[in-house]
Amino acid sequence: MKFGLPEGYPSPVELPFNRASLDNHFQIAAPDKEPEAAGVWLVLQGNMLLTTAGSRGPQLPAGKSPPLVVETPPLYIGRWDGRPCRLLSISRDQEIPADLQTHSLLDKNPQIPLPLLSLAGVGLMIIHWEATSRNCGYCGETLSHLPAEWGKKCQACNKQHYPRIHPCVIGLVIKGDEVLLVRKAEWADGRYGLVAGFVDFGECLEEAMAREVLEETGIVIDNIRYLGSQCWPFPSQLMTGFVADYVSGEINLQEDELEDGGWYKLDQLPIIPPQRSIARYLIDQAGSYLTSEKHCRL
Repeated sequence: MKFGLPEGYPSPVELPFNRASLDNHFQIAAPDKEPEAAGVWLVLQGNMLLTTAGSRGPQLPAGKSPPLVVETPPLYIGRWDGRPCRLLSISRDQEIPADLQTHSLLDKNPQIPLPLLSLAGVGLMIIHWEATSRNCGYCGETLSHLPAEWGKKCQACNKQHYPRIHPCVIGLVIKGDEVLLVRKAEWADGRYGLVAGFVDFGECLEEAMAREVLEETGIVIDNIRYLGSQCWPFPSQLMTGFVADYVSGEINLQEDELEDGGWYKLDQLPIIPPQRSIARYLIDQAGSYLTSEKHCRL
Protein backbone atom coordinates (compact mmCIF):
# COMPACT_ATOMS: atom_id res chain seq x y z
CA MET A 1 0.00 0.00 0.00
CA LYS A 2 1.08 3.59 -0.59
CA PHE A 3 1.39 5.93 2.39
CA GLY A 4 -0.08 9.42 2.62
CA LEU A 5 -2.70 11.17 0.54
CA PRO A 6 -2.73 11.24 -3.28
CA GLU A 7 -2.31 14.52 -5.13
CA GLY A 8 -5.83 14.30 -6.52
CA TYR A 9 -8.87 12.08 -6.96
CA PRO A 10 -10.71 10.91 -10.10
CA SER A 11 -14.00 11.88 -8.45
CA PRO A 12 -15.25 12.90 -5.00
CA VAL A 13 -16.33 9.30 -4.46
CA GLU A 14 -12.63 8.43 -4.09
CA LEU A 15 -12.05 10.98 -1.28
CA PRO A 16 -10.76 9.76 2.09
CA PHE A 17 -13.39 8.42 4.51
CA ASN A 18 -15.77 7.45 1.70
CA ARG A 19 -16.42 3.73 1.46
CA ALA A 20 -14.77 3.51 -1.99
CA SER A 21 -11.42 4.58 -0.52
CA LEU A 22 -11.38 1.40 1.58
CA ASP A 23 -10.42 -0.28 -1.71
CA ASN A 24 -12.22 -3.56 -0.99
CA HIS A 25 -10.17 -4.16 2.18
CA PHE A 26 -13.13 -3.82 4.54
CA GLN A 27 -16.59 -5.35 4.66
CA ILE A 28 -18.77 -3.91 7.41
CA ALA A 29 -20.90 -6.32 9.48
CA ALA A 30 -23.32 -6.12 12.38
CA PRO A 31 -21.78 -6.50 15.86
CA ASP A 32 -23.83 -9.62 16.67
CA LYS A 33 -22.21 -11.48 13.76
CA GLU A 34 -18.83 -11.75 15.48
CA PRO A 35 -16.88 -14.91 14.69
CA GLU A 36 -14.72 -16.62 17.30
CA ALA A 37 -11.53 -16.44 15.24
CA ALA A 38 -8.63 -14.13 16.04
CA GLY A 39 -8.34 -11.03 13.90
CA VAL A 40 -7.16 -7.43 13.89
CA TRP A 41 -7.83 -4.52 16.22
CA LEU A 42 -8.88 -1.01 15.20
CA VAL A 43 -7.69 0.99 18.21
CA LEU A 44 -8.68 4.67 18.42
CA GLN A 45 -7.73 7.22 21.05
CA GLY A 46 -9.78 10.29 20.22
CA ASN A 47 -8.73 11.16 16.67
CA MET A 48 -5.57 9.05 16.93
CA LEU A 49 -5.14 5.64 15.27
CA LEU A 50 -2.83 3.11 16.90
CA THR A 51 -0.84 0.76 14.67
CA THR A 52 2.07 -1.64 14.78
CA ALA A 53 5.16 -1.35 12.57
CA GLY A 54 5.30 -4.03 9.90
CA SER A 55 7.44 -4.81 6.89
CA ARG A 56 4.78 -3.12 4.71
CA GLY A 57 4.43 -0.10 6.98
CA PRO A 58 1.76 0.70 9.60
CA GLN A 59 -0.64 -2.19 10.23
CA LEU A 60 -3.49 -2.96 12.58
CA PRO A 61 -2.48 -4.91 15.69
CA ALA A 62 -3.42 -8.58 15.29
CA GLY A 63 -4.25 -11.44 17.62
CA LYS A 64 -7.03 -12.99 19.66
CA SER A 65 -6.54 -10.64 22.64
CA PRO A 66 -6.61 -6.80 22.62
CA PRO A 67 -3.18 -5.16 22.27
CA LEU A 68 -3.74 -3.27 25.55
CA VAL A 69 -5.95 -3.42 28.61
CA VAL A 70 -9.22 -1.48 28.28
CA GLU A 71 -12.32 -0.99 30.40
CA THR A 72 -14.74 -0.75 27.47
CA PRO A 73 -15.35 -4.09 25.75
CA PRO A 74 -14.33 -4.36 22.07
CA LEU A 75 -16.96 -4.23 19.34
CA TYR A 76 -16.92 -6.40 16.23
CA ILE A 77 -17.44 -4.22 13.12
CA GLY A 78 -16.67 -6.48 10.14
CA ARG A 79 -13.73 -7.95 8.25
CA TRP A 80 -10.44 -6.30 7.30
CA ASP A 81 -8.59 -8.17 4.57
CA GLY A 82 -10.74 -11.19 5.37
CA ARG A 83 -9.96 -11.21 9.11
CA PRO A 84 -12.37 -10.27 11.91
CA CYS A 85 -11.95 -6.60 12.83
CA ARG A 86 -12.75 -5.43 16.36
CA LEU A 87 -12.98 -1.80 17.44
CA LEU A 88 -11.43 -0.48 20.66
CA SER A 89 -11.93 3.07 21.94
CA ILE A 90 -9.46 4.03 24.65
CA SER A 91 -9.40 7.12 26.88
CA ARG A 92 -7.24 10.07 25.90
CA ASP A 93 -5.10 9.73 29.03
CA GLN A 94 -4.39 6.00 28.68
CA GLU A 95 -0.71 5.20 28.33
CA ILE A 96 0.26 3.75 24.95
CA PRO A 97 2.59 0.70 24.89
CA ALA A 98 5.98 1.30 23.32
CA ASP A 99 5.31 -1.18 20.49
CA LEU A 100 2.34 0.83 19.20
CA GLN A 101 2.53 3.94 17.00
CA THR A 102 0.02 6.80 16.94
CA HIS A 103 -1.26 8.65 13.85
CA SER A 104 -3.53 11.69 13.96
CA LEU A 105 -6.40 11.37 11.49
CA LEU A 106 -6.46 15.17 11.24
CA ASP A 107 -2.83 15.56 10.19
CA LYS A 108 -2.31 17.44 6.94
CA ASN A 109 -1.02 14.24 5.36
CA PRO A 110 -1.25 11.21 7.67
CA GLN A 111 1.49 8.73 6.80
CA ILE A 112 -0.73 5.67 6.70
CA PRO A 113 -2.36 3.92 3.74
CA LEU A 114 -5.56 5.60 2.53
CA PRO A 115 -7.72 2.50 3.20
CA LEU A 116 -6.47 2.41 6.80
CA LEU A 117 -7.23 6.12 7.24
CA SER A 118 -10.75 5.56 5.94
CA LEU A 119 -11.27 2.50 8.15
CA ALA A 120 -10.37 4.67 11.15
CA GLY A 121 -13.02 7.14 9.98
CA VAL A 122 -15.63 4.36 10.00
CA GLY A 123 -14.49 3.52 13.52
CA LEU A 124 -14.94 7.12 14.68
CA MET A 125 -18.50 7.22 13.38
CA ILE A 126 -19.34 3.93 15.09
CA ILE A 127 -17.85 5.19 18.37
CA HIS A 128 -19.96 8.35 18.08
CA TRP A 129 -23.11 6.31 17.38
CA GLU A 130 -22.48 3.97 20.29
CA ALA A 131 -21.83 6.89 22.66
CA THR A 132 -24.96 8.83 21.63
CA SER A 133 -27.38 5.91 21.43
CA ARG A 134 -27.20 4.37 24.87
CA ASN A 135 -30.65 5.59 25.85
CA CYS A 136 -33.97 5.98 24.06
CA GLY A 137 -34.81 9.54 23.04
CA TYR A 138 -38.52 8.87 23.63
CA CYS A 139 -38.56 7.34 27.12
CA GLY A 140 -34.95 7.38 28.34
CA GLU A 141 -34.61 3.63 28.79
CA THR A 142 -31.58 1.63 27.64
CA LEU A 143 -31.26 0.66 23.97
CA SER A 144 -30.02 -2.69 22.65
CA HIS A 145 -28.70 -3.67 19.21
CA LEU A 146 -31.17 -5.02 16.69
CA PRO A 147 -30.20 -8.41 15.21
CA ALA A 148 -27.98 -8.33 12.12
CA GLU A 149 -27.78 -4.51 11.82
CA TRP A 150 -26.48 -1.34 13.46
CA GLY A 151 -29.90 -0.08 14.50
CA LYS A 152 -31.07 -0.25 18.11
CA LYS A 153 -34.37 -0.87 19.84
CA CYS A 154 -35.83 0.29 23.13
CA GLN A 155 -37.07 -2.67 25.14
CA ALA A 156 -39.43 -0.41 27.09
CA CYS A 157 -41.34 1.48 24.37
CA ASN A 158 -40.26 -0.57 21.28
CA LYS A 159 -39.05 2.51 19.36
CA GLN A 160 -36.25 1.83 16.89
CA HIS A 161 -33.21 4.07 16.34
CA TYR A 162 -30.66 4.12 13.53
CA PRO A 163 -27.23 5.74 13.06
CA ARG A 164 -27.58 9.50 12.72
CA ILE A 165 -25.64 11.01 9.82
CA HIS A 166 -25.89 14.81 9.79
CA PRO A 167 -26.23 16.43 6.32
CA CYS A 168 -24.06 19.49 5.69
CA VAL A 169 -23.41 21.71 2.69
CA ILE A 170 -20.13 23.20 1.50
CA GLY A 171 -19.69 25.38 -1.55
CA LEU A 172 -17.27 26.96 -4.00
CA VAL A 173 -18.58 30.44 -4.89
CA ILE A 174 -17.34 31.92 -8.18
CA LYS A 175 -17.14 35.64 -9.01
CA GLY A 176 -15.48 36.40 -12.32
CA ASP A 177 -11.95 34.97 -12.02
CA GLU A 178 -12.05 34.76 -8.21
CA VAL A 179 -13.31 32.35 -5.55
CA LEU A 180 -14.73 33.11 -2.12
CA LEU A 181 -12.60 31.82 0.78
CA VAL A 182 -13.28 32.24 4.49
CA ARG A 183 -11.51 31.52 7.75
CA LYS A 184 -12.66 30.32 11.17
CA ALA A 185 -10.59 31.30 14.20
CA GLU A 186 -10.13 27.68 15.34
CA TRP A 187 -8.63 26.50 12.05
CA ALA A 188 -4.89 25.93 11.59
CA ASP A 189 -2.89 29.16 11.40
CA GLY A 190 -3.44 30.97 8.11
CA ARG A 191 -5.72 28.31 6.64
CA TYR A 192 -8.76 29.36 4.58
CA GLY A 193 -11.60 27.21 3.32
CA LEU A 194 -15.15 27.31 1.99
CA VAL A 195 -18.48 28.33 3.50
CA ALA A 196 -20.19 25.30 5.04
CA GLY A 197 -22.96 24.48 7.48
CA PHE A 198 -25.69 22.12 8.60
CA VAL A 199 -28.95 21.70 6.73
CA ASP A 200 -31.89 23.28 8.59
CA PHE A 201 -35.52 22.18 8.99
CA GLY A 202 -37.48 22.22 5.74
CA GLU A 203 -34.49 22.94 3.48
CA CYS A 204 -33.28 21.18 0.40
CA LEU A 205 -29.50 21.13 -0.01
CA GLU A 206 -29.41 23.99 -2.50
CA GLU A 207 -31.51 26.18 -0.20
CA ALA A 208 -29.18 25.41 2.69
CA MET A 209 -26.17 26.38 0.59
CA ALA A 210 -27.68 29.72 -0.42
CA ARG A 211 -28.68 30.48 3.19
CA GLU A 212 -25.27 29.63 4.65
CA VAL A 213 -23.43 31.86 2.18
CA LEU A 214 -25.83 34.75 2.76
CA GLU A 215 -25.77 34.40 6.57
CA GLU A 216 -22.01 34.01 6.90
CA THR A 217 -20.79 36.44 4.23
CA GLY A 218 -23.69 38.63 3.04
CA ILE A 219 -23.25 37.30 -0.51
CA VAL A 220 -26.21 36.29 -2.70
CA ILE A 221 -25.63 33.28 -4.98
CA ASP A 222 -27.55 31.29 -7.59
CA ASN A 223 -27.02 28.56 -10.21
CA ILE A 224 -26.10 26.14 -7.41
CA ARG A 225 -24.80 22.84 -8.81
CA TYR A 226 -24.03 19.64 -6.94
CA LEU A 227 -20.49 18.29 -7.46
CA GLY A 228 -20.13 15.41 -5.00
CA SER A 229 -20.08 14.38 -1.37
CA GLN A 230 -17.80 13.08 1.36
CA CYS A 231 -18.32 11.19 4.58
CA TRP A 232 -16.77 13.31 7.36
CA PRO A 233 -16.32 11.34 10.60
CA PHE A 234 -15.64 14.31 12.94
CA PRO A 235 -17.95 13.18 14.37
CA SER A 236 -20.66 12.09 11.87
CA GLN A 237 -21.41 14.37 8.90
CA LEU A 238 -22.16 13.91 5.22
CA MET A 239 -20.61 16.87 3.39
CA THR A 240 -22.43 17.72 0.15
CA GLY A 241 -20.34 19.85 -2.19
CA PHE A 242 -21.60 22.53 -4.58
CA VAL A 243 -20.36 25.21 -6.94
CA ALA A 244 -22.39 28.43 -7.26
CA ASP A 245 -22.29 31.82 -8.97
CA TYR A 246 -22.03 35.22 -7.31
CA VAL A 247 -25.08 37.44 -7.86
CA SER A 248 -24.73 40.44 -5.56
CA GLY A 249 -23.56 41.80 -2.23
CA GLU A 250 -20.40 42.88 -0.45
CA ILE A 251 -18.62 40.65 2.06
CA ASN A 252 -20.08 41.21 5.52
CA LEU A 253 -18.84 38.43 7.78
CA GLN A 254 -20.92 36.80 10.50
CA GLU A 255 -18.46 37.53 13.31
CA ASP A 256 -19.47 34.68 15.60
CA GLU A 257 -18.71 32.23 12.77
CA LEU A 258 -15.84 33.73 10.75
CA GLU A 259 -12.82 35.90 11.44
CA ASP A 260 -11.85 36.67 7.84
CA GLY A 261 -12.91 36.18 4.25
CA GLY A 262 -12.33 37.50 0.75
CA TRP A 263 -12.17 36.94 -3.00
CA TYR A 264 -9.02 35.21 -4.27
CA LYS A 265 -7.53 34.52 -7.69
CA LEU A 266 -6.35 30.93 -8.16
CA ASP A 267 -2.71 32.00 -8.57
CA GLN A 268 -2.88 34.01 -5.30
CA LEU A 269 -4.51 31.57 -2.91
CA PRO A 270 -3.70 31.56 0.82
CA ILE A 271 -3.14 28.29 2.68
CA ILE A 272 -6.05 26.01 1.75
CA PRO A 273 -7.35 22.74 3.23
CA PRO A 274 -5.28 19.55 2.81
CA GLN A 275 -6.03 16.83 0.29
CA ARG A 276 -8.15 14.81 2.72
CA SER A 277 -11.21 17.09 2.47
CA ILE A 278 -13.93 17.84 -0.06
CA ALA A 279 -13.18 21.53 0.51
CA ARG A 280 -9.81 21.03 -1.18
CA TYR A 281 -11.37 18.92 -3.93
CA LEU A 282 -13.81 21.73 -4.76
CA ILE A 283 -11.06 24.37 -4.77
CA ASP A 284 -8.95 22.16 -7.04
CA GLN A 285 -11.86 22.03 -9.48
CA ALA A 286 -12.20 25.84 -9.58
CA GLY A 287 -10.13 26.33 -12.70
CA SER A 288 -12.60 24.52 -14.91
CA TYR A 289 -15.40 26.85 -13.76
CA LEU A 290 -13.47 30.13 -13.93
CA THR A 291 -12.88 29.67 -17.65
CA SER A 292 -16.61 29.60 -18.45
CA GLU A 293 -18.08 33.02 -19.25
CA LYS A 294 -21.54 31.99 -18.03
CA HIS A 295 -20.23 31.86 -14.48
CA CYS A 296 -19.11 35.52 -14.47
CA ARG A 297 -22.28 37.25 -13.27
CA LEU A 298 -20.98 40.56 -11.96
